Amino acid sequence: MAAPTGATRILQVHPLRTCNLRCLHCYSESDPGQRERLPAEVVWEAITSAQAEGYSVVGFSGGEPLLYEPLGELLRATRDLGLRVSVTTNGMLLDERRVAWLREGACLVAISLDGMPESHNRMRGSPRAFETMQDKLHLLREAGIAFGFIFTLTQFNCDELEWVAAFARDQGAQLLQVHALDVVGRARDSLGNAAPDGRELAAAFVETIRLQAEAGDTMTIHFDLLDRDFLAENPGTFFSTPRSADAAFRPFAESISPLILEADGTLVPLGHGFPRAFALGNLRTSPFPELIQNWRDTREGEFRSVCREVWQEARAPA
Repeated sequence: MAAPTGATRILQVHPLRTCNLRCLHCYSESDPGQRERLPAEVVWEAITSAQAEGYSVVGFSGGEPLLYEPLGELLRATRDLGLRVSVTTNGMLLDERRVAWLREGACLVAISLDGMPESHNRMRGSPRAFETMQDKLHLLREAGIAFGFIFTLTQFNCDELEWVAAFARDQGAQLLQVHALDVVGRARDSLGNAAPDGRELAAAFVETIRLQAEAGDTMTIHFDLLDRDFLAENPGTFFSTPRSADAAFRPFAESISPLILEADGTLVPLGHGFPRAFALGNLRTSPFPELIQNWRDTREGEFRSVCREVWQEARAPA
């Protein structure tokens, strides 16, 4: 069965909301004052249960996951299960101890990059965010850890994409992912007018194609954007088809991917902050299999109906 993640079945883990930064666009509203975090045993239950349900990739994010002390042990144990692992970080806290965690457990480290130094620092709320991150990248290169950058596209920074691609290539990155700003979390208050419009998205799309041609095989540039033709031809990818008759007997990863574990223990489909009306429930109070069964019995039908409505709206002419 299809999903937005294609054949890859992803469990995204947000083990804490503590962060060393207070970024303007943070979807989880993380910052140094947040103390919400999950016990390692809850995270591990989610990972082992997800593997049993067909998930093949675990991505750690946050908050800042490098502030989560159990991370190193969890990374090693997850890799030992045969799962692929990624870690998304702002890169400022990389040191020899944490790089050792990543070397033993992570397949890919994704580093946030919001444009040229001044733009990056402004978005991150720190005058040294870019310089500190750049100074730590040699640790990943020396450890032989694959890494890439995630660039948040806004209405105002498409012109910086060329600089970002050149920087990523010069630093030895294997991946540059371009992600359009979601006006959720802290961005609702601080960046309400900054989401890229259709013109900006189109410009970025063309620029991404050009930059990929220049990069060749040295780096993959991926843009999180789909066109209406793809939507029209792949309704199942967006959960807008009826539930299959044998869904209850198939791994849950074939029903929902990505699946998100938030820092309060709630499991939600598709993305951090997804409406709680469609949450599976909380791993602190109920086991994973029970949450899955309850969701299939009580929420999946309505979830697919909503997805169908969104799919139909997205196909409408601009």
